[in-house]
Amino acid sequence: MRITKDFTFEAAHRLPKVPEGHKCARLHGHSFGVSVSVDGPVGAATGWVLDFADLSAAWSPLHDQLDHRYLNEVPGLENPTSEVLATWIWDRLVEHLPALSEIEIRETCTSRCTYRGPGT
Repeated sequence: MRITKDFTFEAAHRLPKVPEGHKCARLHGHSFGVSVSVDGPVGAATGWVLDFADLSAAWSPLHDQLDHRYLNEVPGLENPTSEVLATWIWDRLVEHLPALSEIEIRETCTSRCTYRGPGT
């Protein structure tokens, strides 16, 4: 069984490694969407895989580090593509959510990135 909780944050960034003249080389912002998914069995006693409040508690410190920030200044996000951001979030959540199965980043309503852990 998989459960998923959606989160949002607002942030600015620029992509320093894109070709010269690329629009994403300029400073711009997004209303980012993040979906955090955990896989596991449904507990016999609880009837759930994990309390959604546990997902929120694990996400909260990351929200504080990302929301209304210039992502390029966040350690590890010097080149804050969606792919780098998804990996960065995974690396910080997996310690608190060992059954973490997927991180999805949405930087616009039509563009998203899905990360399922190392090697994917």
